Amino acid sequence: MKLTILGGGGFRVPLVYQALLGDRGEGRITAVTLYDTDQGRLNAITAVLKQQALSFVDAPAVTPTTDLDEALRGADFVFSAIRVGGLEGRTIDERVALDLGVLGQETVGAGGIAYGLRTLPVATAIAQRIAVLAPEAWVINFTNPAGMVTEAMLPYLGDRVIGICDSPSGLGRRAALALGLDASKTFYDYAGLNHLGWLRGLQYGGVDHLPTLLANPSALGDFEEGRLFGVEWLRSLGSIPNEYLHYYYFARETLAAVQSVEKTRGKFLLEQQSDFYAETARRPGDALELWQKTRAERESTYMVESREIADAGERDERDMSAGGYEQVALSLMRAIAHNERASLILNVRNRGTLKHLDDDAVVEIPCTVDANGARPLTVSQLTDHQAGLVSAVKAVERSTIEAAASGSRATALRAFAWHPLIDSVNTAGKLLDGYVEHLPELAAFRG
Repeated sequence: MKLTILGGGGFRVPLVYQALLGDRGEGRITAVTLYDTDQGRLNAITAVLKQQALSFVDAPAVTPTTDLDEALRGADFVFSAIRVGGLEGRTIDERVALDLGVLGQETVGAGGIAYGLRTLPVATAIAQRIAVLAPEAWVINFTNPAGMVTEAMLPYLGDRVIGICDSPSGLGRRAALALGLDASKTFYDYAGLNHLGWLRGLQYGGVDHLPTLLANPSALGDFEEGRLFGVEWLRSLGSIPNEYLHYYYFARETLAAVQSVEKTRGKFLLEQQSDFYAETARRPGDALELWQKTRAERESTYMVESREIADAGERDERDMSAGGYEQVALSLMRAIAHNERASLILNVRNRGTLKHLDDDAVVEIPCTVDANGARPLTVSQLTDHQAGLVSAVKAVERSTIEAAASGSRATALRAFAWHPLIDSVNTAGKLLDGYVEHLPELAAFRG
């Protein structure tokens, strides 16, 4: 089987390839095509993958290309992880917002809207090419903002596009392990949108163990979300939020923390990865070693400002070594390719699962996966608080999708103004103007 990775020169591609190397079953991926618009990045990541494969006699063959149509032809699976505008664009997403006193995180709030506006036209154009050149391929979308991008691709690919994220499964695994439960046999009652969801139940042996976890301060403090949000707040919520909800529940503190550091997260990653790609070009024989060193630093500094606010300490080594989105992607591909029934938290059409959203809204919920794709499982309904926040952000996502398709400034302005983390229509207008000034992809929204 052939897997095509869009954004094949991306820094995290070796994680996906490493997962493929560990898959020894029949009918596995035997060919990987890396597509990217940057030949230099392709060369660097191809060098890393070749060194990863040295100890495997039957490693998947790797073919790099800058030709999208060539990459798509014959694909059984397409993994989309593109970054339109690169990390340079991310630094602008962050800085324009911070200069206006607004949180500038990559996928949350103003930064996420700007990222979506420039990404969606490219993502939908790719979806149309897939529909023509590889209509039977399954598309696994990790391109951020993942839920928004997946929903925008649905009209062209239908249910053959499925969005993934490692945050929900990571949260569920950490919560289960805090109680000594077998994470592989625990059902996570989780629901919301991408980067905006809550764990509302831990079903194991026919019993919901979440109340036990919430009543145990020692167990709650033993994993990242417990330390991040605090025992009392989690007990008040009666659920455990996705880590990205820290930007909502502690918005003022997070904004102050981000504004106080010399470099934003995007700036840090831009400098770090620029060094990696440049050094790999000079020392291709050391590509894997350079990548491993860079990745370790990247992972250890993830969401560092939020952890510092909560005094949450360093990231848990157990969680960093457990695998992330690459394991979700591999599990999803195996379930579809081999009709192996699996339960995964995915971004799919709602289909009546959450009653306050329409059927076509892309939500992040547990699904059963087999050869027919992903089908939502029954979960408990969101509380009024959760439903209100989800509905507000879904309206923002849909306005962003509409603006990206139409080029309407009024619609783009509405997306910014409606977001819960942007508290002024005037600020929304300044944000849009700032992004238009610095991002050529958004020239259509000029006032």
